[in-house]
Amino acid sequence: MTHILIVDDEEDMRHLISMYLENAGISVSQAADSREAKEELALGKADLVLLDIMLPGKSGFDICEDIRQTSDIPIIFLTAKGDEWDKVKGLQIGGDDYIVKPFSPGELTARIQAVLRRFHKQGDQMTSMARAGITVDLNSHSVRVNQQTVSLTLKEYELLVLLMKNPSRVFSREQLLEVIWGEDYSGGTRTVDTHIKTLRMKLGKAAGAAIATVWGIGYKFEEPDS
Repeated sequence: MTHILIVDDEEDMRHLISMYLENAGISVSQAADSREAKEELALGKADLVLLDIMLPGKSGFDICEDIRQTSDIPIIFLTAKGDEWDKVKGLQIGGDDYIVKPFSPGELTARIQAVLRRFHKQGDQMTSMARAGITVDLNSHSVRVNQQTVSLTLKEYELLVLLMKNPSRVFSREQLLEVIWGEDYSGGTRTVDTHIKTLRMKLGKAAGAAIATVWGIGYKFEEPDS
């Protein structure tokens, strides 16, 4: 059975959504803030997160960014804010869809099912990635550039996979440091620059075109023609 985590500080809204989903045969759990959401996600039951933006403490955007550092679980923003800027930001930071309140039960369940179908289809098919002449086998952790095998360190490989899985998304040096090296790492962000430089050297011209520097922010992976 599909299990949905609802993160919303309005108790009545959580109960209403729960009723909609349970009537559709979907199990639910609830959280009112980032702390409760983290605790629920740690249980590993949720297949998708319905995430409100306006929350006490950390916003829904903040929670989404925290989740995306460790998980690709589908996230649908569920909010009363319908401004285009909010929609764009939500999708840019890793949201999979965006529903504006008020909504109908039919729309809610349809959106959830559509996002889950895309997610499972992608998961079933994703055993390798090929972009800009760089091919990564996610099963064997091997990397090839124009059919030539390239030897990478673990951190270089993890950096490459993270960037390639999120094409055009800009990661700050701080984000890359936290995701790849962990929160307890005491070194500075120059470590990221050094590893990116070495990674580009090993991958050659392909990486020079694909791993782009976003000045003053960090790095992103982009296709040469984008």
